Amino acid sequence: MNLTSKRKSLKKIYEPFGLIFVKAHITPNVITLISVAMGLLAAFSFYKERPLTAAFFLFLSGFFDLMDGIVARETEKSSKFGAVFDWLADKFVDGFVLFFIGITYSTPVLTALAVVVNMLHTFIKPVAYAEIGFANREKGKINDPLEGIGFFGRPETILAIIVFSILEHFHILGGLQTGFILITALMTLSLFQRVIYLYIKYNKDYD
Repeated sequence: MNLTSKRKSLKKIYEPFGLIFVKAHITPNVITLISVAMGLLAAFSFYKERPLTAAFFLFLSGFFDLMDGIVARETEKSSKFGAVFDWLADKFVDGFVLFFIGITYSTPVLTALAVVVNMLHTFIKPVAYAEIGFANREKGKINDPLEGIGFFGRPETILAIIVFSILEHFHILGGLQTGFILITALMTLSLFQRVIYLYIKYNKDYD
């Protein structure tokens, strides 16, 4: 499953909510900051062992993360800084959320692995942009083959964390202890999928 590759069809569902923010004249960068704030509240809630509250804040963080892109496009306020800021904000939230889930419900080794793999799964893309040369943009967004590669990216990770947080609250199926192991394993396999794709397609000498 790769929800990112289905962005165009899924956008029809959540785009109307973004138009509300457009009418409210809230800037994309402010929405990004709200997403970060919600993400930090989620991380803190995981640390305090309040998984249901954490799931709620994480959902809001993901929701606002979707909204900033819609507002930027609809108001034609897309900027290079905004694109970079959005990437950094996402990874800032992901790092804190995975770290605090890990130290609360798992082991230090698995926590380190989860955070590192999550970062690499995303930052393999800008490295590919720089080294391979993807540059084509569609409405301010780089259109590259890696969008459809990697079956377990950020959307899947967030959804899985929310599901296992709910299971944790009701003490079902091992909750976040089991979920964190599964999520880390799936992120790792997805990262390998991207690396193998790049190896097969681009393992050749520079001209």
